[in-house]
Amino acid sequence: MSIDKGPRDDRWYFSIMAPNTKGDKFAWLDPTSIYINGRAYHDLLDDLCDELNPEDIDVVAGLDAMGFVLAAGIAARIGCGFLPIRKAGKLCVETDSASMTNYSGKTQSMEMRLPAYAPGTRVLLVDQWVETGGTMHGAIQLIERQKGIVAGMVAVVMEDNKNTEIYRKKYKCITAILPNTKWQDQANAQYLDSFKTYNPEEAFPK
Repeated sequence: MSIDKGPRDDRWYFSIMAPNTKGDKFAWLDPTSIYINGRAYHDLLDDLCDELNPEDIDVVAGLDAMGFVLAAGIAARIGCGFLPIRKAGKLCVETDSASMTNYSGKTQSMEMRLPAYAPGTRVLLVDQWVETGGTMHGAIQLIERQKGIVAGMVAVVMEDNKNTEIYRKKYKCITAILPNTKWQDQANAQYLDSFKTYNPEEAFPK
C-alpha cells in the first residue's frame, strides 16, 4: 500500500523529522527518522533520483557522516560506486585534506583517499542537509584537487543563503524539498510547523 504524497512539493516524509532537543551545538532537526521508516526512505530516494541522469555521473560521494546514508542509497539506485569523504583521521590510506567551517561555526578538516579516481571523473556530491554550505565547500576542494568534475549536488534540502545561491547557479542542485515551497520557507526559518504535533511513533517501521 502506498501513501498519497500529494503534489510534488508536498513531501510527506519531511513532517516526521524530529526537532532538536539537545541544545545549540546540535543541528536544529534530526532527519534520521526518515531513514528508519522504510517507506519514507525509499520515497525520499525516489524523489532525489528522479532528477538524476546516471549517464552524467561516474561516482557518488557522500559527506561524513549522515551524507553516507543518502549517497550509498543513490549510488545503488543508479548503478554507480560510492566514495566516502570523511572527517580527518578516519582513513588508513594516503589522503588529501581540506579545511571547512560547519553549520555550528566550528572549523574542521575533511579527507578523501589519494588517489580516488582518474582525472575527469564526474562526482556527484551528496550530503544530508546543506545549511551554510561550508562542508560542501570542503568537498568541492577535494574533488577539484584530484582533477575531478563536480557533476552536481544532492541533499534533503539546501537552505537559502549567499553560499547556496552560488551553488545553485554553478551546479545542478537536486533537493527533496523544492525551492519556493512552504517546506523550503520553513527550512530557511529553521522551524517546521510539524514540530507542534511531532510524534516519534509516526516514524516507527511498520
